[in-house]
Amino acid sequence: MQNTASSSTAHGALHVAMTGEQAPVQPDTHVLPSVAPGWCNVRGIEPMSLSDWPGRTVFVLFVGGCNLHCPTCHNGDLAWRHTYLPRVKQHVVHELAAKRKRWYDGIVVSGGEPTSYRDLPLLLRDLKSTGLPIKLDTNGMRPDVVEILFHANLADEFYVDVKGPFAKYPQLTGKGVTAEQAAANIGRIFALARRAPERFVFRTTRVPFLTDDDIAEVRNLLPDGFTLTLQQYREPQSRDSGRTHAKADQETRRMPGDLVGGSHSACNPESAASHGDQGPDPFQEACA
Repeated sequence: MQNTASSSTAHGALHVAMTGEQAPVQPDTHVLPSVAPGWCNVRGIEPMSLSDWPGRTVFVLFVGGCNLHCPTCHNGDLAWRHTYLPRVKQHVVHELAAKRKRWYDGIVVSGGEPTSYRDLPLLLRDLKSTGLPIKLDTNGMRPDVVEILFHANLADEFYVDVKGPFAKYPQLTGKGVTAEQAAANIGRIFALARRAPERFVFRTTRVPFLTDDDIAEVRNLLPDGFTLTLQQYREPQSRDSGRTHAKADQETRRMPGDLVGGSHSACNPESAASHGDQGPDPFQEACA
């Protein structure tokens, strides 16, 4: 699904990222004057992960917003309600990277859907200054943005979620894209992957909508030489449990506050913590 206006803003952000010119004003009513360019939608952090980039020790940044509405989403608060979540502080992330650089092998930028954020190139340029390689998680529905990042070397590896057979994309994405749009978008990603296979990984989460035949069909879609990484799906917990979205397999060991500021966050109006002082979080900005 291509959005020409969004594509032009992404190209504008890339120009700023490559030239160092002053960034344009971010059209987000929640922006604080002190928020650094590219950091407006960074709404969660995992300070240490051994599973988000296989073979590497990383920290993970979560970018709010998404261009799909998958009914099985792992991070619903982050995808569709990120303006309720506190921002992660740029300077604290840089201090963390410098302090633990000898242990870190990279940075993972996840979501939500990072490519739906127009200033993603600015964020990645900033993160590149740490000297650490960057892995980007994406649903592949903004191939124009992925192409920009690929050619500018603003991400070292791309982990692309292939939701299922293209015919099932309307069901899998909450009618976010048609089968034809999914095929066109993922096709452009496949073309990039053929050029640099070492920079791409394709994965599918085995959600309840998918059958064994569906998984086999996805495997057959991949370019020659690629294997499909299959992720196990975990059922969403009920609202009474304090979490209303599913957890990815690698998230089961995380404390709730490590992922994103969901209903437990003091900045979320549904949170009991919002009625009492819980003390400052060193990673996060106060809500605007």
